[in-house]
Amino acid sequence: MPVRPAAGKLPVMRRADRLFQIVLCLRRRRVVTARDLARALEVSERTIYRDVQELGACGLPIESAAGVGYRLLRGFDLPPLMFDREELQALRLGARMVRSWADPDLSQAAGNALRKIEAVLPPELDSANETLFAPHLHPYPVRLVGLLRRAAADRQKARIGYTRPDGDVSERTVRPLGLFYWGAAWTLLAWCELRQDFRSFRLDRISEAEVTEEPFQPEPGKTLEDFLARLGSGGVGVTARQA
Repeated sequence: MPVRPAAGKLPVMRRADRLFQIVLCLRRRRVVTARDLARALEVSERTIYRDVQELGACGLPIESAAGVGYRLLRGFDLPPLMFDREELQALRLGARMVRSWADPDLSQAAGNALRKIEAVLPPELDSANETLFAPHLHPYPVRLVGLLRRAAADRQKARIGYTRPDGDVSERTVRPLGLFYWGAAWTLLAWCELRQDFRSFRLDRISEAEVTEEPFQPEPGKTLEDFLARLGSGGVGVTARQA
């Protein structure tokens, strides 16, 4: 079974996100043209004209000149999101961990989030004195994280080839429910149709995986919430039983 990416097109950027990106671009550069903004955000120049007009109507001091471009007037800044120093350190560290140890799509999203956070910080909260880092020094088993997290989000069953610690090899059909990161490895929590129970699968022991065309619906006793409730009552150990 080949490992294959989830089908579908990339999501279109929401308008609110696009407006925010325009403001960030204007803050980073003294003058930016509609063509540059359109190319960066993958929209038409007409869309940029409408967006800039809307930002101006909301009170942003944007100056425009035909044939030159747009710029933000001096003195304007975005609010610092009301985060204190400790909260910002937590957000930065969390984003850096995702960037280092998640799948490529989440890694890129974490990098984008870091840039958005740092773009709106006042000088006294910048990263010059940062001391918390999350370097990527080990071959973490992230190759299936994206595939399986999308399967869990879309509620699509998956077929996996799995090797147990004792060397036993089996093929399972599972309902992916959630992914857990333990510092040294990722595990998939799933409802295993072979065992008819919750099972935990280490991603580095999954030899092959395929998302099927078969969807699943939440059923009593087979959901992530059911697993967490059982976990809280002491019905299972720290994780679901190993497959």
